[in-house]
Amino acid sequence: MSAILLSGVVVLITHALEAITGFGCAVLAMPFVSSLLGIKMAVQVITILAWLLALYLAIKYWRSINWRQYAIITALMIVGLPIGMALFRSQDTGILSLILALFITAASISQLYRLAAKREEGSLPPGWRALPYYLLLIVGGVVHGIFSTGGPVVVLYTTKALKDKGEFRATLCLLWVTLNTLIIARYIAEGSLVGPTLKTTGLLVPFVAIGVYFGEKIHDKIDSRKFSLVVFSMLLLTGIFMLITR
Repeated sequence: MSAILLSGVVVLITHALEAITGFGCAVLAMPFVSSLLGIKMAVQVITILAWLLALYLAIKYWRSINWRQYAIITALMIVGLPIGMALFRSQDTGILSLILALFITAASISQLYRLAAKREEGSLPPGWRALPYYLLLIVGGVVHGIFSTGGPVVVLYTTKALKDKGEFRATLCLLWVTLNTLIIARYIAEGSLVGPTLKTTGLLVPFVAIGVYFGEKIHDKIDSRKFSLVVFSMLLLTGIFMLITR
């Protein structure tokens, strides 16, 4: 029960953060929840909880969804998604944990550098020059297939493609609904969603609801740059902690 309560606190905080920004709950929650529940169960539980949160926000703010960018992002991420899901099934937990730690550290350093340099995000370049950003989306699909945490990679694209804060959050939430629906359907088809996982998920749902309540309250009040600085600093510390304690 103590593991469930501690996981609940993590879920509450991280899902409140996603209610503000539209991304981040899975990548923030995964290191802590996996240490409490085991990485296999944690990935499935966090996938379902993130799906519930994203579904709520996508429905509530559906008028803000940028459908063109949603189609581009989803199509390219789906290319990488099966690769990530295959890696999730075939690799042992030690290798998965190392990949997650390195991914978190690299993503957070990249974002902190941009924030420290006070760089304004430019628009998506035209033509073939946008190819590296499209490749990022495929990589994001691979990462999402492994950990349900493709957000930080996808954000490198969406910060250039989606300038409006409302569009950014709503479009990303619909994306997570789509991708996590595919992942959950795969879990069901292969019979890996067992009773203990579903029970744990059910026990953590109230923590998601509380997190969403507080996240919605502060969404319009928080300074986006300072918030991003705190979030990616936390990500960096998390990644370093995971690498040290392996």
